[in-house]
Amino acid sequence: MAYKGSQFYDDEQLLNKYLERRRWNENANDTIEKPIFMDLVGEVTEKNVLDLGCGTAAFGNELLESGARFYTGIEGSKKMVELAQETLPKANGKVIHTAIEAWDFPASSYDMVVSRLVLHYINDIDTLFDQVYNALAQEGAFIFSVEHPVITSSYGTAKTEGLKQSWIVDQYFHTGPREQDWLGGKVIKYHRTIEDYFGGLQKAGFVIESLKESKPREENFHNPETYHRRMKIPLFLLIKARKVWG
Repeated sequence: MAYKGSQFYDDEQLLNKYLERRRWNENANDTIEKPIFMDLVGEVTEKNVLDLGCGTAAFGNELLESGARFYTGIEGSKKMVELAQETLPKANGKVIHTAIEAWDFPASSYDMVVSRLVLHYINDIDTLFDQVYNALAQEGAFIFSVEHPVITSSYGTAKTEGLKQSWIVDQYFHTGPREQDWLGGKVIKYHRTIEDYFGGLQKAGFVIESLKESKPREENFHNPETYHRRMKIPLFLLIKARKVWG
């Protein structure tokens, strides 16, 4: 069976470690990635939203509370789907248990497609960009975040002790799978350059509206030391693109 990133979260111990990490009040997802992502998402009132790799669908609940008309989450981890189904309102939300790569994207069905820190698990990103483009309605937006290429290119250079304070970028232009030790397990993530993401979107037909490299905002941190450490290197890459015809 081909490797799927969602397999990692079907290990009970690893899933619990991940959920515990997300509860930390200065986790990088909530202090850095989410505020920028929400700026790119903007208004969602009456929008039909597709979320690729939705996890527990906590983000879906937020979108519905902000006025989204309907939310569909795609998630490959069975345990994540079980958690999502406990909280997602059935009237205007659903989660489909399938790998993103295996799903049959319906044409012209969504006003917005989002994906948060998932697409670096996908091998064939160009095919996925084509599928997302076809699934969007005219003027539909595609917003996603991934681990920044300087991060995915630095795997294999472990810290010696304490918190990691330096990152060695290596083999940057040699793209493809790289193995990472994380939370006591191993994951495979696909390293790509910023140019790869940008060019792939253009090839699919998208117009790129915004590109962000996740500069931290000091007001989101309780601990100044954490903020200054996060200013050392970009953790995430966020892109907003749009389907524009004619």
